Order: sequence, then structure tokens, then C-alpha cells
Amino acid sequence: MSTLHDTSVRGFASDNYSGVHPEVLAAIAAANDGHQIAYGEDAYTARLQEVFAHHFGEGVQAFPVFNGTGANVTGLQSMLPRWGAVIAASTAHINVDEGGAPERVAGIKILNVPTDDGKLTPELVDREAWGWGDEHRAQPLVVSITQSTELGTLYTPDEIRALADHAHERGMRLHLDGARISNAAAALDLPLRAFTTDVGVDVLSFGGTKNGALGGEAVVVLDPAASDGLLFLRKLNMQLASKMRFISAQLIALLEGDLYLRNARHANAMAARLRAGVEAGLADGTITGVGFSQATQSNGVFATLPDGVADELRRAFRFYDWDAAKNEVRWMCSFDTTEQDVDAFVAELARLT
Repeated sequence: MSTLHDTSVRGFASDNYSGVHPEVLAAIAAANDGHQIAYGEDAYTARLQEVFAHHFGEGVQAFPVFNGTGANVTGLQSMLPRWGAVIAASTAHINVDEGGAPERVAGIKILNVPTDDGKLTPELVDREAWGWGDEHRAQPLVVSITQSTELGTLYTPDEIRALADHAHERGMRLHLDGARISNAAAALDLPLRAFTTDVGVDVLSFGGTKNGALGGEAVVVLDPAASDGLLFLRKLNMQLASKMRFISAQLIALLEGDLYLRNARHANAMAARLRAGVEAGLADGTITGVGFSQATQSNGVFATLPDGVADELRRAFRFYDWDAAKNEVRWMCSFDTTEQDVDAFVAELARLT
């Protein structure tokens, strides 16, 4: 098959737009020869358990799945009874970007809390952490946070520990959506377990697709007492891969060495370069009318633009509106974003403002 797309087209819409890292493609090819037992009884999925134990601690269990929605829905479903509810930030992916899958597939009530920066605090959790024993209210039994958040911000280990302690003291569990967990590890310059296992996270979704994988995520159970039924729920939710070795091989490629960090550090650095370029333009007057609506702490830049500029800028580089009413946009960088991509984007923004 010949290439069907223009490979020169670049954008800042999503880290899902990028291709697959060559080392991940090589890992898939290496796993391809011969036969292996299906549905996870293969050498690669067995090795993956050892890799996750290295990063998150002995006794953890990893359940490879196809995508982030599947990881979140299946992981949360394993943590809750039918009457359970999840407290999450209003911006959380499980609340606004999964097509109602937590509600429709898993039967989970989302109790969402508005936040300015995408982060929950114990005080914000308490807005919905009430009503236990009330048969008329869905029971809040899990707190779900995202690291890094949908707004590109980061939780410190101490902030996660405070949330975990707060949740556990009230009989709740803590779930972490780690679609961009590698970007958080790179930005914090910490081992993965330092802001997960070691600070009280019970179950997490580990994201690979946004960080160089073809399509590979995992539900990672850090505390076996917090999760039940994943052996069955993965199939029930259509997330059990028959040829699981190819998902596991991708995650091994990311995690066995430092590829997950190399990719994430680069994406974060490109976001920092983009913001710095815009700030320099604002300082010297070559860019006008642009503001920033969030701190740039990982691989996303959130900005506000003058009227009409977003649509003109999108003629050259695709990106998404975040809040069109406020002219707020999101610019995402990937493992394959180049300095030339960033500089060309900043130059086009300067031309339009």
C-alpha cells in the first residue's frame, strides 16, 4: 500500500495525531514471528507484569487493554458496586470526553466538581463526598484524578497523598487516569511509583497511545483489595485482546528502558518552547493579544487568542478550541513534534496577530 496522506502536514491538536515511535514498531515486529497462546497467556504479557512491578512495586497486576476509555471504564467498574459513584473534576475525561461510557457501559454515576486548574483537593472532594447510607443517593466510593490533568497541570506527590488519605479515611478509593502519566513523570522528574503506589493510589490507567504507542493501555491494580473482577470485566467490556502479545510488546518497549521518559520529556520540552516563543513575541511586540489560561507544566499549552485568529491559524496548523466562548484554545505537543514545527507555528501566530 502506498502512503495515503501528506506526511509534511503537522499540527498541535492532539498527541493522538502522532505516529508510532520506531522502537515500538520494532517491538511489534519482534513479537510477530511464530505462535503464542492467545488472550494474554503469552511470553510478552508475562514479561509485562515484571516490567510494571519494576516501576510500581511488587504485587501489582497489569491488565492490557485497547484504549484509554476502556482502561478507565473497566478499572473503575472493578472498584465499585452497582450503586457506587465516582467523584471527579468537571474537566475529567471520564466526565466529558468518553461519550457517556462510564454511565452507559459501567453504570457509574459521575459526581463532578468544578475546578479552576483541573485538580481536586480534599476540600473540593467534600462537596460531593456525603450521603453514605442514603438509599436515594449514589454512594461516593471512588475519587478519580488525572495526572497530568486535562488542563496540562500536575499534582505533586504530597497533593496526591492528601487526596488518598482523605479518600481512605472516608471509606473511598483513589483512581488515577494516567493517559499522560509519562509526561507527569518526566515533568516531576520522579519514578512512576513515587506519585502512585507510594502515595496511596489504588488503581490507575496507564497510557501508552499518547506517548508513542500504536494502541496500548493498561489497567494497573496497585492495591488488590481495591479491585475485583477484572479477569471477567475486560472481556465483558470488549477490552480483552486475543493477540494480546502485541499490546504488551508496545508497553514493554516504552517501559523496559527509558523510552517512555525520552518521549515525554521531548513532548514537554516542545510545549515549553512553544510557550516561551509566544511569550518572547508578546515581550517584543511581534505577537499581540494572546494570553495563557493555564500553567504549562507538561505537554499542553492553553491560550486565549484575539477574535478570528484561531480559525486563520488553523489553516496552517490544526488544533482544537477548548472554550470557544472565551477564545480559549489547546495546543498539544507530541514525542515527534520538532523545534521547526514549534518555530513555524509561533511565526504564523505572529503574522496573524
